[in-house]
Amino acid sequence: MEERLQKLISSCGVAARRTAEEWIAAGRVTVNGEKAHLGDRADLDRDEVRIDGVPLRPGGERTYLMLNKPRGYVTTLSDEKGRRTVADLVSECQARVWPVGRLDLDSEGLLLMTDDGELTHRLLHPSCQVEKEYLVWVTGDVKRAIPILSAPMTLDRERVEGAKVRRGKTSGGISQLSVTICQGKNRQVRRMCAQAGLEVLRLKRIREGELWLDRTLKPGNWRLLREQEILLLLRVGERQ
Repeated sequence: MEERLQKLISSCGVAARRTAEEWIAAGRVTVNGEKAHLGDRADLDRDEVRIDGVPLRPGGERTYLMLNKPRGYVTTLSDEKGRRTVADLVSECQARVWPVGRLDLDSEGLLLMTDDGELTHRLLHPSCQVEKEYLVWVTGDVKRAIPILSAPMTLDRERVEGAKVRRGKTSGGISQLSVTICQGKNRQVRRMCAQAGLEVLRLKRIREGELWLDRTLKPGNWRLLREQEILLLLRVGERQ
């Protein structure tokens, strides 16, 4: 079936759609020997698509895994500063998987990793409105902060929607909040809390869409997703 090149490349598990678009724009992709352009379409049943001269092949079964990311690891496959990466934690995985979204160096919890470029694109696309829930341990005036967090605010001159906030226990001046957002701006929850006058001591993602962090999974450990969990993710993508 004929598809846009960037979608075709991502569905083969080679790269996420955005990366595929960059490759096309950089002239690294050809179709039947001709340099490809953004907007071009192809069908692997009749066309020869090459990336850097290497033929594109239909992908096989995809790999989907859940990592309980610990603090101290960056959410990338390599790091120019030599810091530990999430790729180090899943090095025994047989497939070359990449993270879906990000968790900053000091954050922990649920991180999806896959080699399914099409699903990655769908889960990260703003129109999907995929909820991400975090447990956040904070200090400060929580009663005053909750209405601020729940209302739209501006971060770096860009409007972000208000979060869904539930207050948990408070002990020794430290309060636990459940904060749910649909957008995924860089360090968004931390920056929202700072704007509301709260200091974040710990931040842990526990849910993405309908997928919950496996509580039996120790920090730094990972496991393959079960069939039902994969279906939950695929349904999110289909709602785009």
